[in-house]
Amino acid sequence: MTDTKTQVVYERPESLTDTHTHYCPGCTHGIAHRLVAEVLDEMNLRESTIGVAPVGCSVFAYNYFNMDFVEAAHGRAPAMATGIKRVSPENTVFTYQGDGDLASIGMAEIMHAAARGENITVIFINNAIYGMTGGQMAPTTLPGMKTTSSPYGRDVELAGFPIKMAEILSVMEGSGYIVRRSLHDAKNIRKAKKAIRLGFETQERGLGFSMVELLSSCPTNWGITPQEALGFVADKMVPVYPLGDYKVNAELETIKV
Repeated sequence: MTDTKTQVVYERPESLTDTHTHYCPGCTHGIAHRLVAEVLDEMNLRESTIGVAPVGCSVFAYNYFNMDFVEAAHGRAPAMATGIKRVSPENTVFTYQGDGDLASIGMAEIMHAAARGENITVIFINNAIYGMTGGQMAPTTLPGMKTTSSPYGRDVELAGFPIKMAEILSVMEGSGYIVRRSLHDAKNIRKAKKAIRLGFETQERGLGFSMVELLSSCPTNWGITPQEALGFVADKMVPVYPLGDYKVNAELETIKV
């Protein structure tokens, strides 16, 4: 017999802890976590990174990331990240926020952090619903989309239209990098990782505020299967939230990732 050696081609990033997930089957929070962890490993930033956890489904982010982490009050992650970065500018600081945390109760914090050009990176998970509290309508819920608090579908005449954070924050002069990606298939996941890398590169180069918005699935609160949820993102969410680069500092265009 010929001796063979096992070659490891894929393993858990050092920036992730070895623990079981609490996320529902089919939720793409886990994918987003891994992408962030892989990027921090590849950039050798783990030891100098401080993450800020929000309130929402991702409230336990500090259990999954193998680095320094703090928890902010609901919606206040950008404010806390601002304080940390100003006191310790040598550290890499990022927030990991859902749409309820960022686009509802935390709207003021995210808007002013971008307006001030705070040199932090924001990972924004948009699944168009309040996940942790039972599936209520969120600022990002699609027109006509049914939730526990809009059982007949979101009526834009009563509840308004979805808030598009990438488009809004891209017009802020303090923003250096604002993009929207999706996690519904392998091709888009690869693009999402490159965007996350450029989000952290923006901070490392001192180019101002950066946000990577990631369209994500929530099969439990959407009431569909995980596979159907990925199709919902592609067929329903992407038309409302077009993928693309909304603001990219010219210096970033020279970076190969």
